[in-house]
Amino acid sequence: MEKMHLTPKQFGAVVSAYAISACVSGFLAAGFADKFDRKKLLLFFYLGFTIGTLFCALANSYTTLLTARIFTGVFGGVIGSISMAIVTDLFALEQRGKVMGLIQMAFAGSQILGIPLGLWMAVHWGWHSTFIGIVCLSIIIGVVILIKMKAVDEHLKIQQSKSAVLHLWHTIKKKDYRTGFIAIMLLSMGGFMIAPFSSDFYVNNVKVSIDEVPIIFMCSGIASVFIMPLIGKLSDRYDKLTIFIIGSIVASVMVIIATNLGPTPLWQVVAINVLMFAGIMSRMVPSQALNSAIPNAEDRGAYMSVNSSLQQLAGGLGAMMAGYIVIKADATSPLIHYDTLGYIMVIIMLVCIFLMWRVDKLVKAKFLNKR
Repeated sequence: MEKMHLTPKQFGAVVSAYAISACVSGFLAAGFADKFDRKKLLLFFYLGFTIGTLFCALANSYTTLLTARIFTGVFGGVIGSISMAIVTDLFALEQRGKVMGLIQMAFAGSQILGIPLGLWMAVHWGWHSTFIGIVCLSIIIGVVILIKMKAVDEHLKIQQSKSAVLHLWHTIKKKDYRTGFIAIMLLSMGGFMIAPFSSDFYVNNVKVSIDEVPIIFMCSGIASVFIMPLIGKLSDRYDKLTIFIIGSIVASVMVIIATNLGPTPLWQVVAINVLMFAGIMSRMVPSQALNSAIPNAEDRGAYMSVNSSLQQLAGGLGAMMAGYIVIKADATSPLIHYDTLGYIMVIIMLVCIFLMWRVDKLVKAKFLNKR
C-alpha cells in the first residue's frame, strides 16, 4: 500500500482480484475435473499459477499488478480443489481428520516460514522479491510432483459419460451438495475480511514495529504446528461437529479481542493471535473433513472445484467489503472500523455453526444408509 500508494479500496481489489478470478475458473474447470488424471490436471494449473506469480513480480503499477493477480487466480484457484479431491480419493473419512490436520499444519508452516520471510524480503529487497521467491519455490515443487507423485485416476473407472456442462449441472443441482457449498463459502468469508489488513492494524493501531510483525505470525505458526495435528486426531476420535463448535466459540471471543486492541505489548499481541489462530484452525479441520464426505466419488472433482470457487468468491467479496468498511487517512494513520470487521466475522461464524450442523446430519445419514 505504501510503496505503490494504494488506497484501502485498491488494496482490497488487488487481494480480491485473485479470489474472484479463481472463483470463475473453478466453475469453468468443474465440468472437466473428474475427466482427467488428477496429477496431470494439478500440474497444468500449477504451471499457470507459477507463470502468473512471475507476472506479479514484474508488475510496476496498480493496473499491471491487478491484471497479474487476475491471471494467477485463474490457475491458482483450481489447485486447492484438485488437491482436496486427491486427499478425498486416497483417504477414508475415518482418517481424514488426521490428514486435514496435517494439511492445516502445512498452512501453519507457511505462517512460520512464508509470512515472516516474505515481510523481511519486502522490507529489505522490495515487495517484488516475495513473488520471485514464490516462483523459485513453485518450480522446485512442480518438479517434485512430476517425478514423485503417482497417477490419481481411479475415479475414471466409475465416471459416467456426460458432457462437461452436464456434469457441472449434475453437481450443482443436488440439494445436499448445495448445503455444503453454502457452509464452506461462509467459512471462508470472515478470515478474508480481517487478514489482509492485519499487518497494517498491528503497525498503526497496536503500535507494533514493522520489524516485529513477522514475530507475531511466526509464533502463531509454530503454535499451529503442534495444535493442528492434535485437532485432526481429536476430530477422528470424537464428534467433528463438537470440535467445530468449540473452535468457533474460542475464535469468536479472540477475534473480538484482537480487532479491538489499542497500543499493546508485543507478548500480549502474540498470545492473543496464537489463541485466535488456534480457534480458527480448529474450525477448518473438522469442517473440511465433514465437507469432503458429502460428494459421491464420481462427482468429487467437480464438487471440490465448485467448492473452491465459492470459497474464493467469498474470500474476494470479504476482502472487497473490508476495503469499503475500513478507513485510512494516509499511509501511517490508524485503521478506523477494523473492529467492525471483527463483529461481522463473529456473526458469520455463528451462522456457520448452524450450517455445519446441517452438513453433519447429511454426512451421518449418508454413511448410515451405506451400512
